[in-house]
Amino acid sequence: MSAGTDLQTVLRRFLPGLSEQASLSPRQWQVCAHIRDCRTEAMGLLLQACDRCDYQVPRYQACRDRHCPKCQGRACAQWCARQSERLLPVTYYHLVFTLPHTLNPWVQRFAKAVYDQLFASVWATLSAFAADRRRHGGQLGATLVLHTWGQTLTQHVHLHGLIPGGVWTAAGHWRAAKGAYLFPVRALSRHLRGNYVAGMRKRAVAGEFAGVSRCAIDQMLDALMAVDWVVYAKPCLGRPETVVAYLSRYSHRTALSDQRLIGIDGDRVGLRYRDYRDGERKSLWLSGGDLLRRFLLHVLPKGLMRIRHYGFMANRCCARRLAQIRADLQRLAAHKAVRVASKLARVSSPTWTPKCPRCCQGRLHLMPLATVPRLTGR
Repeated sequence: MSAGTDLQTVLRRFLPGLSEQASLSPRQWQVCAHIRDCRTEAMGLLLQACDRCDYQVPRYQACRDRHCPKCQGRACAQWCARQSERLLPVTYYHLVFTLPHTLNPWVQRFAKAVYDQLFASVWATLSAFAADRRRHGGQLGATLVLHTWGQTLTQHVHLHGLIPGGVWTAAGHWRAAKGAYLFPVRALSRHLRGNYVAGMRKRAVAGEFAGVSRCAIDQMLDALMAVDWVVYAKPCLGRPETVVAYLSRYSHRTALSDQRLIGIDGDRVGLRYRDYRDGERKSLWLSGGDLLRRFLLHVLPKGLMRIRHYGFMANRCCARRLAQIRADLQRLAAHKAVRVASKLARVSSPTWTPKCPRCCQGRLHLMPLATVPRLTGR
């Protein structure tokens, strides 16, 4: 068995056999070629030279494909640095919206429509709940990240959302969210389900699902309405830097990283994964072709944005709106400090006396011990 393998080695060894058994799309071929040739002579050579001596070292160029596990570390660090500038001193919430596996057969055929509708429906649901006067009554901000895989590389489409805990009201003030959750998850699930199915019906009428009969479309959408959609939510407690590091684990993660590969044993490849049913780390051995087939399920359509910002986090208004929110948070903090200081001053003042709870007219004063009536009996 060869240990310490990487995805590049697996592609070079097993991709020719896979291409004979199954037809790959041009997009899948492109991704495989990028990862296979990353940091090799095929990508071109650069020389790094010392400006004081004749030392030179060759550097092969990277493919910079978002599916390549070797190229995502630097991109993740750069993204984290940009997001750190957008952080607010508030509680953040982590939400996960999972697409039912009933729709998996459509994901490969109509990936862009399925993913775009999921983004649109999740944001429509969140913004509708935030704008409701009974909840927050303002504009929400959100960063949504698309994931399409499970731990064993099966199809598992879901969105991770990182949301600042509060809204920006029409009056120009920050209104903080209260409680351990941002919105009730059961209500979110039902609203998202209805919005998504309605959006897919509109896409069907527009002819985006070519080759599928209207009867088959109706059966699929009826099946989506018949199941409960899974929505998860919890607050992210910790420093702002921890929030960015937490989101970066989802923002630039690839479906299969080199660290998860155990090695190659004949025609099999070992894969590390976490079993969320018991929390244990386990290993799975698959044929090289099957491993690549699972990996290629998660190749995204070219040009699809898998990280999107909405509301006051949208790129077109983010800088201006975040400056306004920070100013209002400083105003609220100063006002709170004044109120606390005033309350402490009143409580600690010798002239302050509490109001009588019975008549609500008089004030309660301390009586000298000698004049306190003696209590007799019990």
